[in-house]
Amino acid sequence: MPITPSEPWKPYERGYHAVYREHEVNHCPGCGRTHWIIGRISAECAFCTTALPLAEASMRSHKATITIQHKNRDAHLWAA
Repeated sequence: MPITPSEPWKPYERGYHAVYREHEVNHCPGCGRTHWIIGRISAECAFCTTALPLAEASMRSHKATITIQHKNRDAHLWAA
């Protein structure tokens, strides 16, 4: 993290940052097992309850407009 605004950000100085990555085998940093309970913004180890943030959740823009569309949004066309 930069100390002053003119100093560049150096991500390697942050250190180890464990996150849950979708579509990969994720080993728990606490117990080493691979069974997870997935939530909206975090994943929790089913054995030791270690929680990790979802990598995909941190990449989403929180300023973007969210539009929720139902998967059967055209069902009214089929109504009798």
